[in-house]
Amino acid sequence: MWPWILVAMLWVVGMLNYLDRQVIFSLFPPIQKEFTASNTQLGLLSTSFLWVYGFASPLGGWAADRFSRRWVILAGLAAWSAITWATGLAGSFGELLAARALMGVSEACYLPAALAMIAAAHSEKTRSLATGLHQSGLYAGIIVGGWGGGWMGEHYGWRSAFTVLGLAGVAYAAVLVFLLRDRNAPSRDSAPTPPLWPALAQLFSLGGFRTLFSYVSLCALAFWVIYTWLPTYFHEKFGMSLGGAGFSATFYVQAASFAGILAGGWWSDRWMRSNARARALTPGVAFVVAAPFLFLSGATDAKALVIAGLVVFGIARGCYDANLMPLVCQVVPAELRATAYGVLNMGGCVFGGVMALLAGAFKDLIGIGGALQVSAVGVLLAAILLLRLRHADNLR
Repeated sequence: MWPWILVAMLWVVGMLNYLDRQVIFSLFPPIQKEFTASNTQLGLLSTSFLWVYGFASPLGGWAADRFSRRWVILAGLAAWSAITWATGLAGSFGELLAARALMGVSEACYLPAALAMIAAAHSEKTRSLATGLHQSGLYAGIIVGGWGGGWMGEHYGWRSAFTVLGLAGVAYAAVLVFLLRDRNAPSRDSAPTPPLWPALAQLFSLGGFRTLFSYVSLCALAFWVIYTWLPTYFHEKFGMSLGGAGFSATFYVQAASFAGILAGGWWSDRWMRSNARARALTPGVAFVVAAPFLFLSGATDAKALVIAGLVVFGIARGCYDANLMPLVCQVVPAELRATAYGVLNMGGCVFGGVMALLAGAFKDLIGIGGALQVSAVGVLLAAILLLRLRHADNLR
């Protein structure tokens, strides 16, 4: 029972993690108006967070492997919640940018530690489903951040959303101090985690890990264009309100992703009994199917077709989330799992940040739809890489 209770408790933390980072994207129009910011500057709000978050992720993952995963999670939650509250007090665009960068440092502590804790608590029989269910909390955070942030921005001003979220996160961190336990922490007899630089060298010596790094980095092109610019895309292209655009830009993708988690997580756990490549094949095939639909979302002027394309892509994203950490468990030693996930986060954030920034810089030239089409090509290349992952790549 405890492994599933753990997933439930961390589900809420994961929701807050993505809610706090996502809410700003639904508030771009009022923020742009108040600070007279350019489209490139708006893109930089995403990129600054992503790059700091990405470069801090390996250190956050290594700390979770080396020290206490429980305290890494609790400290991260308290810190990013306080920074979320402070974001609503920004008096200039520079202060807003600095707050986003600081949030990147604090949030980098969470996912590697949480997913390593869940992976240790669950066996191969339930690992993909458990991981996927936790990741659904991230989807919930994106939806609530998209719709709720836009709604609060319209009715109470953009700063109110950050105040409410910051206080909620600090309160939940106080509750978890008494409830969260790491019952499957590595024993003293297990292989120790090496210092940071030798750990990184060991990871990149593994062929399977190098493949996963490229796969995650290419997928991030699409993920962060969608997270950063899709609310604005619906607001401008279809004349929707901030709340309506935030809802449409998040709900359909994330609801489909939840379906992908259930289907992809269950199927991968079942298929693993007869095929060690199941956790690679499931998301690989899903992204091959989804790439043309994502391209369609950026090419059509029909709102229904945009949503249809995003739904198919969302299902593939669910398969991705359900299987990434279980794939890490297949190619990386147990004492380096959180570190490995942190490094993968870094790759995704660096490439995703570049794409978010370029989408803003070239928005007037190719539009957000053009950025979605470019992202679709990246997703297809990522799928091809993953489908080539074999036993020779340290796949166990």
